[in-house]
Amino acid sequence: MSTVTQTEAVTELYRVHHGWLNGWLRRKLGNASDAADLAQDAFVRVIRARNADLIAEPRHYLVTIAKGLVVDLFRRRSLESQYLELLAQQPEQEWPSPETRALVIEALMDIDRMLDGLGPRVKQAFLLAQCDGLTYPEIAARLEISLRTVNNYMARAMEHCCLYQLQQVRE
Repeated sequence: MSTVTQTEAVTELYRVHHGWLNGWLRRKLGNASDAADLAQDAFVRVIRARNADLIAEPRHYLVTIAKGLVVDLFRRRSLESQYLELLAQQPEQEWPSPETRALVIEALMDIDRMLDGLGPRVKQAFLLAQCDGLTYPEIAARLEISLRTVNNYMARAMEHCCLYQLQQVRE
């Protein structure tokens, strides 16, 4: 489809459904500001997908996108809250600048997205190795699993992370 036609399809989709989506999000979130931001983000995703002309059920499609954005919003707030709680335990003079804090939150969100999709046990084993520096035998003992299972978990986690990184490069 030509760019002009794609632009027209997005414009029409926005004109017809933006108000409805914004209202739907406002009811779900109870916050007009967050609803407006997420409604806009949903349409940005439609623009990036370049498939507005192919959407058969626009409201269903937009709700699917919006639900994912809501999950991301809550994940971000949870991570940010946990980070700020840890930061509050440090002397104020050791706190990073607001810019650095924002970069740390973004990095945590990227890591969270990358690890999403790993099973809880695989994720736990991976984090014990990467964050706590435990050896595979130590992880096996801590999780009460065999060393072979730890090896399998780590291979699965590394494959998952590599595939995620490749996907990010392509997007």
